[in-house]
Amino acid sequence: MTDLSGVRLSVLDTVPVWRGSSATQSLRNSTDLARRVERLGYTRYWVAEHHNTPCLATSVPPVLIAQIASATSTIRVGSGGVLLPNHAPLTVAEQFGTLEAFHPGRIDLGIGRASGTDPAAAHLLRRGLPSAEEGFPDQLGELLGYLAPGEPSSDVRAVPRPETRPPVYLLGTSTSSARFAGALGLPYAYAHQINPAGTVAALQAYRNAFEPSTWLDHPYTIVAPTVIAADSDERARWLARGYAVGRLLLRTEDRFTLFPTAEEAERHSLTPSGERFVREHLDPQIIGGPGTVRDRLTELVEHSGADELMALTMVSDHEARVRSYELLAELARA
Repeated sequence: MTDLSGVRLSVLDTVPVWRGSSATQSLRNSTDLARRVERLGYTRYWVAEHHNTPCLATSVPPVLIAQIASATSTIRVGSGGVLLPNHAPLTVAEQFGTLEAFHPGRIDLGIGRASGTDPAAAHLLRRGLPSAEEGFPDQLGELLGYLAPGEPSSDVRAVPRPETRPPVYLLGTSTSSARFAGALGLPYAYAHQINPAGTVAALQAYRNAFEPSTWLDHPYTIVAPTVIAADSDERARWLARGYAVGRLLLRTEDRFTLFPTAEEAERHSLTPSGERFVREHLDPQIIGGPGTVRDRLTELVEHSGADELMALTMVSDHEARVRSYELLAELARA
């Protein structure tokens, strides 16, 4: 069986906001978490993009990246990802060129094609921009043109143009996004936390479609599962329940609610269908004590062939969240 020793570990952060706390505290917790996982040897720290979602304080990835990169010194920092249909490609190129100038060799630009929000907010964000379905390939091509090596061929240039360029990753949840990334010769990051059933097929589709490019000469894959590690399986499942119940409440009660803490989730009475939703949300992810997490992650790497694991840990207690990343790092070193 494959072990975890040759697999890079990274962090995906959606900056969750929990009841009884605030977005301000969550943002400060993310900065603290980045410092601490850097000391643990993690490869990169990515922040997502969401809008009109009070329980996720990740509306401006470039600002978050600047803060986290300034608070750390060695870990790579980037977007997981910038949702390109919400932005003009020139603006994204200028933002990440500026970030790279301040933090050379440490900035990643992960790109997605989703909205990260509801249709009403997406409409406001995308005024004058093409829809994801219509314009994403052209938008991505334009963005890559601004960042490509050599002299730009366009009359419009992204300024500043730093000496080093941030690598571009394509994010996705399907075989179609995987094939697109492979055909462009870009590294591919798959959101296992969103669509765990499609991970193996997507990564295989990516490798089958891969063509070497100026960006990358061989396939490179990141898989991003939800990972919650604790000292026992029971403790980990208890910690995970707050996020899962919160996902249910967002769908069924109030889309502007904050995530309940683990203590609140324990007291929350669910219908049989609600309990089924929670179970189906948690079961495919990597949740448990050290032995369970090691076995589940090893199986995921073995089946998918992932080069890197990017753990999303949604836990209301900040120290328990840090502890989960500590346990994961220990498992990779074992």
